[in-house]
Amino acid sequence: MPRRKDIWRCGLIARPAAELLVGGLADAAVHWLPEEPAFAFLADPFAWREPGGRLHVFVESYDYATRHGIIELLTLGDDFRLVARRPCLREAWHLSYPQVFDADGATWMLPEAHRSGGLHLYRMGDGPADWRREAEIRLDCVPVDATPLWHDGRWWLFYSPATAKATKLGHLHVAWADRLTGPWIPHPGNPVRIDRGSSRPGGTALVIDGRIMLPVQDCRHTYGGALRPLWIDRLDETGFAAVAGAPLDLPGSAGTYRDGMHTLSSGGGVTLIDVKRIDRSLSGLWLDIKRKWGRSAA
Repeated sequence: MPRRKDIWRCGLIARPAAELLVGGLADAAVHWLPEEPAFAFLADPFAWREPGGRLHVFVESYDYATRHGIIELLTLGDDFRLVARRPCLREAWHLSYPQVFDADGATWMLPEAHRSGGLHLYRMGDGPADWRREAEIRLDCVPVDATPLWHDGRWWLFYSPATAKATKLGHLHVAWADRLTGPWIPHPGNPVRIDRGSSRPGGTALVIDGRIMLPVQDCRHTYGGALRPLWIDRLDETGFAAVAGAPLDLPGSAGTYRDGMHTLSSGGGVTLIDVKRIDRSLSGLWLDIKRKWGRSAA
């Protein structure tokens, strides 16, 4: 059988995430970013808006021909139309999940980079296309989809261990620090949660009506098969308690992209999501064969 390929598509919604969690996504008006060429996609959208200025969306850009992700910057107009697009961060290793946020008088990016063997924090330099590595965040394991939150006077970080497939998809770890650059202290209860249906982070952690809401992936049937809100009722140096909400429904306008969703992020006054379709075509198999032959020839 042809090897399956997840193809993702990103969308923006001009409503707050808290409102969408109550009313659902089925009838949400989504502005979908254009589809990519065959066997390429954009995923993991996170937004940042210049003070009084344009909306920028940072995404993982991935091509199955190279199997290497980079971070691209999409600049949108007031009507969400694409104004400009360019790569903004490329490393020797795969990059994805590019969270961008303001803190301590600077703008930061914390992308997923577990294939580097660590987690690197970047500071914005001369504008949103210029990122400079500032620090390495050291934890109790190599993290996947590490998600920061400033809460009750300190930084918290939610992440899954890259140790094995089971931990990537079904374990949740927590750490805390007084400063974003660390040092970071792993929670003594790690893993604080073991559940393939509601552990791997999937977007922006928010405080809604006094409760922490962490979007988490439901990977019971497939990676990124659905997204749930994880409501955290206790988070301190000795304890952790949370309850998972029901999987979020997919927007009616998702079309053929109805096989999963694995990001719900907030920034720049918008909510962003991504949805996927699974490709099992012979064309995808042929792409793998050509890539394998190319490596052999090299």
